[in-house]
Amino acid sequence: MKRIFAIFGLSTLLVACGSSTKTTTSNDLATSTAIETTLDLTKVVDDKVPVTINPGRFTTETVTYRLPRVVQGTYSVSDFGKYVDDFKAYDYKGVELATTKVDDNSWSITNATNLDKITYYVNDTFDTESSGGIGGENPFSPAGTNIETTNYVLNLHGFIGYFDSLKNAQYKLDVTAPSDFKRTSAIQEVGTKTSADGTSTTTSYFAPRYFDITDNPMFYGNLDVEEFQVGDIKIVLSVYSPNNVHSAATLKETMYNMMQAQKKYLGDVNSTPRYDIYLYLSEMKPDSPKGFGALEHHTSTVVVMPETSPAAGLAKSMVDVVAHEFFHIVTPLSVHSEDVHYFDYNQPTFSKHLWMYEGVTEYFAQHFQVYEGLVSEDDFYSTMMSKIKTAANMNDTMSFTEMSENVLDQPYAPQYYNVYMKGALIGMCIDILMREESNGNRSMLSLMKELSAKYGKNKPFNDDTIIEEITAMTYPSVGEFLKTHVEGTTPIDYNAFFAKAGLALSEGRVKTNYIQNDGAFIFAPNNATKTIAFSPAVANNSFWNDNGVKAGDIVKSVDGVALTMASAQEVIGGMFAWQPGQEINVVLERDGQEVVVNTTLTQSYTTGSGLKPIPDATEAQIALRKAWLKG
Repeated sequence: MKRIFAIFGLSTLLVACGSSTKTTTSNDLATSTAIETTLDLTKVVDDKVPVTINPGRFTTETVTYRLPRVVQGTYSVSDFGKYVDDFKAYDYKGVELATTKVDDNSWSITNATNLDKITYYVNDTFDTESSGGIGGENPFSPAGTNIETTNYVLNLHGFIGYFDSLKNAQYKLDVTAPSDFKRTSAIQEVGTKTSADGTSTTTSYFAPRYFDITDNPMFYGNLDVEEFQVGDIKIVLSVYSPNNVHSAATLKETMYNMMQAQKKYLGDVNSTPRYDIYLYLSEMKPDSPKGFGALEHHTSTVVVMPETSPAAGLAKSMVDVVAHEFFHIVTPLSVHSEDVHYFDYNQPTFSKHLWMYEGVTEYFAQHFQVYEGLVSEDDFYSTMMSKIKTAANMNDTMSFTEMSENVLDQPYAPQYYNVYMKGALIGMCIDILMREESNGNRSMLSLMKELSAKYGKNKPFNDDTIIEEITAMTYPSVGEFLKTHVEGTTPIDYNAFFAKAGLALSEGRVKTNYIQNDGAFIFAPNNATKTIAFSPAVANNSFWNDNGVKAGDIVKSVDGVALTMASAQEVIGGMFAWQPGQEINVVLERDGQEVVVNTTLTQSYTTGSGLKPIPDATEAQIALRKAWLKG
């Protein structure tokens, strides 16, 4: 998973009835046929999709059916059961059976030996995000669901549940939709049937177990779809742009070039024959999704971005987030602990090693760009320096493994965003150490390949011993680093690692964006007045300063969208994606008077520290830098 942006302080400021002849082959269920599941998009009622579950014949009197509380790849509670209405169970004579809602996500069904089917309706999550979700929380948008006449985001964990003992049972899924809908999914398709009048088509899919239901999202509706080949991988890019602002065709070249470079960077890492990218573009309306970023799956990723993004800004954001998600095929999809492998959707335990799953993945997503020539060395340095400065705003003395293991709880949950900052920097430091110790022959990537060969997607590692294993596979210096800075609470001296590569910090004029100065935010939210103003730091942001913006100016709206505490994530998140050349309109309030900034964006600068090569660097330092950045 990758959240494209988070602002600290404001929401931190910015996943038909069957026959009764099945016979028992397990303690609970007749498994001679798969669990039969139906979603009918042609019978939506009040923005709710009807779902039918036919599990086969049970041999126990009471069973429990659940929807996920937490889904893999996310590190927060989603409570998908909260979006279920009108839950009913029926026996083979069509008589309703007694059911009890045990908690937000679970239903107990009595007289289960006579259970024929379960039916219920599912609300979507996108529509509820403006109100904080049903019951106060909402799933991260790329893990969520959308139900509208022109588009269905079918993250199947939001529609289909499981019986505790039957997660390994096969599933047959039928999705009925209007025949003119486009549909894309990487899940195995086993057949289609069109209605007699030709208005609807039922597509049948097969999933070997419940994990494959949760691991294979679908897009249905008025989609724009492009396919292209990257080596031996077929890439399917599906875009939903409500107002046709962007298309798959305009993003195709960017995605192709990026994934070509990724494939080259990964080398002989085993990959999937097909990879799907699902992009939902938010209209930025009150009922639109606001959690911008992406969620990974083994063979796909779901991305949510603002439709208002300019073409260049969207392309840049897509490179950033899709690269991150694609690199997840290394970890945790190929290298992971028992917590990941035997995931409990209701009461999950979490691995200690988010530094690896999210941090190293984020490092690869940035490092491959300089390694394969997509960005300059200075741009790469700038990205890593930005992560250092953002991480400095987090708790730098908190044990990373302790935070990871307790990521749903306080005081650890607010530190989750640091996995993309300090987590990536941990990956960078290990990369430099590996290259130094091996004269440039080994790296963070080669270590992950070795771990992938040792474990792979079907064999988890032991969470408590993996650091010792990595130490044995690498060098004492790597083990000492992990024990001191990842398990331990000692902050990392990044200067010492940059010095190994002949780099040093230099103060001067550095590039920045339109919401930060060298990693520090330039907004001052006022909880008493529920307004957001520019802080005194705005004076050192060249774009705003050149346009006459002053400290204390309250931001009323950005490109026609009101900025409030509730809309801060989407509005300021959209500003984070701004690119030079884009037209903007920002309405401010200064001393009760309206001030309008209506102009074209130019590159903004501030005073800060950046990385520069040391003039008298040794041959060894230069060689290490070259090995690190170019191989």
